[in-house]
Amino acid sequence: MSGLTIDHGGVISIDPEVLREAAGRLDRVASRIDAARVALDSAQRIIVDTPGFSAYVDTIALWGAVQHVSSLTEECREAVSSTLLMADVYEYVELRAEAEMLARTDPAVADRLRLRAERLGASDDRIRAMAVQLEADWRTRRFDGLVGNPVLPALYGDVFGLAALVGVFSGFGKVLPGETLSGTADRVSVAPVKTSSPSSGPTGLAAAFRRMPTAEGAQVAVEKYSYADGRTRYVAYLKGTQSVGWGGREPWDLKSNAELYTNKRSASYQATVDALAAAGAEAGDEVDVVAHSQSGMVTGHLSMESEFDVQVQITAGSPVEPTLDPDQTLVQLRHTDDPVSALAGGGSPEGTGSPDSVILSREGDPLDTIEDIWVDTHLLHSYTETAAMADASGDPRVEALDGFWDELSDAEIIERTEYHAERVQ
Repeated sequence: MSGLTIDHGGVISIDPEVLREAAGRLDRVASRIDAARVALDSAQRIIVDTPGFSAYVDTIALWGAVQHVSSLTEECREAVSSTLLMADVYEYVELRAEAEMLARTDPAVADRLRLRAERLGASDDRIRAMAVQLEADWRTRRFDGLVGNPVLPALYGDVFGLAALVGVFSGFGKVLPGETLSGTADRVSVAPVKTSSPSSGPTGLAAAFRRMPTAEGAQVAVEKYSYADGRTRYVAYLKGTQSVGWGGREPWDLKSNAELYTNKRSASYQATVDALAAAGAEAGDEVDVVAHSQSGMVTGHLSMESEFDVQVQITAGSPVEPTLDPDQTLVQLRHTDDPVSALAGGGSPEGTGSPDSVILSREGDPLDTIEDIWVDTHLLHSYTETAAMADASGDPRVEALDGFWDELSDAEIIERTEYHAERVQ
């Protein structure tokens, strides 16, 4: 297993203002160190200039201490300068990325952001060059392990590498603000196939992915959480692609994949909406979602355009990255050597969602084996392993989800229904 990377996504994972605050604290430390240097230097001069005093004090050692403290002060000052420069570089990248995202929906704001970025870049010749290098490094890291398999060079080089190129250059890998599904979905029928009453909600990411539907033929599970104060909320668990067919009875097939990726309304999206309605969810109700693969695209559009209030969505191996509001939390599990995840183009430079949003990424299988032929790194069991690693990491960004799990477990009644959907032929 490769190491797990946890960040907010995008080029910048550190708030520039946090860097500036750190630089301010370090500058204050440098000032105190410099005050100590002045005091030591003054003491040394008094000792040297006072006849007979040098016999009681090692003036050479004292002189060395003065030089050491002076060097330490200089190092602190250089660190302050470097930190402030990186803060400017990070802000420059953020401003440009945000401007690019808003270019379609709010050109006036986008122009103002670009102007701020250009003024910032003009303030120091190093900022633009460092920003270019920063973005280049980020783009390189996004697809670690995706190409170069010596066992299956043609598959990796031609097919898997193509997925990354499609994601980067097609524009379909990022669902931009205001983009909605178009067209009419194939007709579907949705029926319940299993009901149960779990004693509690999931307690972590791995547990959430293990609550995918288990009944034969079921693609969607919806849990209704009822609280003592009369509130209700829902959590939907959506499987990924179930068929490599095109337009048959199975809604989670390649046709739906193609439709969703190109912003068309699919049978799988319609089936999900119908299953939620069948479970009792109405417009305005909170519906949180755990989704794998194709259903990551379903979830993205549920959160961006449906009548449901999607506050938390957890996806694994999604082919797209949605653009969420600052009050919506997105947890993305991505394997850098998963060609389906690569269709998202490696994510967006500006990141997305609330400050609690997080991307959990790693190279799913760093070993080059024949298993790569069936893309094991995309399968749900592989992502569940990654989820378990995240749960055990102790990272505060993962632990921030504890409040979500606790809220689910506080429900008095949990009603779970699994649904099977079919296209109406």
